[in-house]
This record gives sequence, C-alpha cells and structure tokens, in this order.
Amino acid sequence: MPSIAQYLAFIVASLILILIPGPSVMFTVSRALAYGRKQAVLTAWGNATGTFVASALAAVGLGALIQESALAFAIVKYAGAAYLVYLGVKALRDRKGLMAAPEDEGGSPKRALATMGEGFLVGLLNPKTILFYLAILPQFINTEAGSATVQMLVLGATFAGLAAVCDTVWGVVAAAARDVLRRPRPKLILARTGGTALIGLGIAAAAGERS
Repeated sequence: MPSIAQYLAFIVASLILILIPGPSVMFTVSRALAYGRKQAVLTAWGNATGTFVASALAAVGLGALIQESALAFAIVKYAGAAYLVYLGVKALRDRKGLMAAPEDEGGSPKRALATMGEGFLVGLLNPKTILFYLAILPQFINTEAGSATVQMLVLGATFAGLAAVCDTVWGVVAAAARDVLRRPRPKLILARTGGTALIGLGIAAAAGERS
C-alpha cells in the first residue's frame, strides 16, 4: 500500500484537480438544471463509479492500449461524446421530466438505476480519465509496498469517492437554483439550458484534441 505521506499527497493533488470545474462538474450541473437534485446526486455517484472502473481498467493495462492506439482512443472518445449529445437531446425532448416537481425527481428504483447507469457510462467513456490515471497514479505508488495494481485500485477508489462528494455538492447547489423557480416557464428555460449544455459538452469533447 502507499505510505501515509504518499496517500495524503495524492488526496491533496486529487482535490486540486477535482475542485477545478471540468466536464464531470458540467455534466452533473447540467443534469441538476434539467431534472433536479435527486437525479444530479445519482448522476454524480454513477459517474464516480464509472470513473473507478476506468481506474481499474488502467490498473490492469487497458489504459496503455488507449494511450498507444490512436484508433482505440478515437473510438472511446467519440462514443463518449455521442452519448453526451444523446443525453442532451433526450433532456430537451423530455418535457415531462423537465417540469417534474422536486418530490418527483429520481422516480422509481428502475429510473434511479437508469440515471446512475447514464452517469456510469459517461464516467467510463472518457479516455482522458484513463490517461489521467496512467499519468498520475504511478507517481504515488510505493514499489516496495506490495502490488502496484492493488495500490492503483485503492488510489482510483479514493479519487472516485472524492469526485463523487464534490460533484454532489455542485449538483445540489445547481438544483437549489432550479427549485427556487417554481413558475413553469422560467423553470423550463433553466432546465433546457441543462440539456443544451450537455450537447455542447459532447461537441466540445468530440472536437478536443488528444493530450
């Protein structure tokens, strides 16, 4: 396992990266504006779960394939971008969901699982997440303290947990703004802003260069 000093340093580095608003924050905030608090929280934790699975894939070596293969990177990149655009279009067309009362958000257990699943796929279909793990996690591995794979999984789970908490806070704050607007028209405008933001995020992800 990483030493205590290495682990604390990783937490600090992770928080610095997480607290800077990025695609994950934008995605959660967009869902908060479109559907409200419960769906934003479910989205944040689904996204974090996908992020952890991405760390597991990096730990077992799949990330190296994406890092070395331009084709593999492009496939994952455009699949993720297309999925974001799909979610944005879906949000814009879902007038009933956009206008749902706060107590109706989240819906049935089946709907809750679907929301988490959508967040999971967004977290998983982000090749830059795997590349981040490959670039950053090895810096905090203690080579004399056991399996590097296990240590990467522990660090990946830590990063995903921190991201889930921070993204949840962003989502709750954004949803609070939506909840204040009880009148239908302002609420619908704000909700559609969330759907439009998702489409824009997908387009930006597709247009972004590999780094």
